[in-house]
Amino acid sequence: MKQNLKLNFTLLIALSLGFASCSSEKSAEVSTETPEVVQAETQSFGGLALYTVRDSMSSNPKSTLQAVADAGYAYVEAANYSEGKFYGMPPTEFKAYVESLGMTVKSAHMGMVNMENADQLIADVKAAGIEYFVIPVPPMGMFTFGPDGMGMKGSAEDLAKVMDTLGEKCHAAGLKLLYHNHDFEFKALSDGTIIEDYLLENCNPEYVNFQMDLFWVNKAEADPLAYFEKYPGRFKAWHVKDMNDEGNFAPVNTGNIDFKRILAEKDKSGMEFYLVEQDQTFGLDPMEAIKISHTGLEEIGFK
Repeated sequence: MKQNLKLNFTLLIALSLGFASCSSEKSAEVSTETPEVVQAETQSFGGLALYTVRDSMSSNPKSTLQAVADAGYAYVEAANYSEGKFYGMPPTEFKAYVESLGMTVKSAHMGMVNMENADQLIADVKAAGIEYFVIPVPPMGMFTFGPDGMGMKGSAEDLAKVMDTLGEKCHAAGLKLLYHNHDFEFKALSDGTIIEDYLLENCNPEYVNFQMDLFWVNKAEADPLAYFEKYPGRFKAWHVKDMNDEGNFAPVNTGNIDFKRILAEKDKSGMEFYLVEQDQTFGLDPMEAIKISHTGLEEIGFK
């Protein structure tokens, strides 16, 4: 019996040690196989000019805005206003829907503005929570387009007076007015005047500043950095679009514009925000183009 007790006691110790060993091994297995995973949230950044996706914004604005948010953009620029609505939505509804997606509406292109409707347009832009009222081309019938490209009727002086008047109205309402360029503003008129230079030198900087479209500046063979140096702090926004070897629009960082060189001087330029824009995508789905451009922004170093 003593031998049986001794054997049982020995078995008990062995089983206890075996159980403890198994528990320890299982515990080690768990900690090895299921480490704590901390996933950083993907942060949205940068803006999109909704003109890029204008067709889908016309047919289904809400699902398009959702797709823009899903592509990683933090804010947008409106490019459609009619009868007091942005993309068919009253200003406050448009604001609320965009914000429900985690984005904001930073600016709006308001090319339809004239002296008769300016006050109403300014009020609606403000109601939509938009900070920047942007003039995309010379307004009030001054813009021309034909076989020779874009241009302007009237003088640079006429345009400067219009811009100052609209700028003062925007300023009084708590908005900021910007003028958006194409290429013709950088080309000398018959009298030698360069429209962009005239506006920069004659418009009141308290009321009028600029949205530099980097594609069109390069298309005109002008140097953005020369403008930043000569007129520091005046370019509050940029349109970021690339140019391919054929001289056409291309997704950001797939063409030949040296954005890193330009971005290095953003403080001198006065840039407060920037927007991807691609006027035409040449067979590439615009939604795919904006995804490529967003990746390009990150590769370049835009934040």
